[in-house]
Amino acid sequence: MTHAAIEVTGLRRSFGTQVVLDGIDLRITEGTIFSLLGPNGAGKTTLVQILSTLIRADSGTARVAGHDVVRDADRVRAAIGVTGQFSAVDNFLTGEENLLLMADLNHLGRAEGRRRAADLLDRFDLADAARKGAVTYSGGMRRKLDLAMGLMGDPRVIFLDEPTTGLDPRSRRDMWQIVRDLVATGVTVFLTTQYLDEADHLADRIALLDHGRLVAEGTPAELKSRIPGGHVELRFADDDALVDAAVALDVDPGDARELVLRVPSDGSVRSLKAVLDRLDAAAVEVDGLTVRTPDLDDVFFAVTGKARPELETTR
Repeated sequence: MTHAAIEVTGLRRSFGTQVVLDGIDLRITEGTIFSLLGPNGAGKTTLVQILSTLIRADSGTARVAGHDVVRDADRVRAAIGVTGQFSAVDNFLTGEENLLLMADLNHLGRAEGRRRAADLLDRFDLADAARKGAVTYSGGMRRKLDLAMGLMGDPRVIFLDEPTTGLDPRSRRDMWQIVRDLVATGVTVFLTTQYLDEADHLADRIALLDHGRLVAEGTPAELKSRIPGGHVELRFADDDALVDAAVALDVDPGDARELVLRVPSDGSVRSLKAVLDRLDAAAVEVDGLTVRTPDLDDVFFAVTGKARPELETTR
């Protein structure tokens, strides 16, 4: 039986007359990556603040690492790490000094703090820059150091709020691998991100939050399978081949000048094989093909009416 790292039941929170969270139920399994997506103002930050004990809910319950976020707040804080969108790195300290500061805040002994700092610097490929001022670090290095600081307390659950915002593609990929490596050790990651491809690549499960309610939840594949519009694009060398294919597949040839035929498909191997078998039986040669399936942008638009989540700057 799998254990829950985070359990939320009937969680509600309002600010004045504005309902921000309206009955949230959630269960996140240990050792997985969970991604919460939502448009600006959907309530993502508020939910993270409640789960990390920064604010209280108006009603409902929440448990993190087995502890109630209200009755056992100190135990929750001891079990979590939080890395926000904006770096907590102190520019006046070196990378090593930033980590040792976190060791002191986590009440680690001097020897243990230095051992853990050295281990994290090595793991995050920061050892060569350990004694350089953090002000000299690149954006990617700062994000690595920020995450390493959040790991000094050896947390079981990590909240990552927009961990790759502003990073170049290579640094983003590096951060993705770091997150995967953490989960491989049994850590649970709660991820909020404005990059849908990031959630698609990393998350075991995704939930979409809109107007304070969870409007969809599932694996990336499950969410995408709910949205119609998948198709196979078939490219042909000439008009005759395109028309013959349209007849064989009983579809509208569309604009023949493109020499591309679009055939509805769920993207499965079985569906693709059926299309190719019919073309082979009709002796129609295909120049090339592309399988198009709905992505998380399509899912997001379908369930929220918005094209993609924007960076959250409010509650």
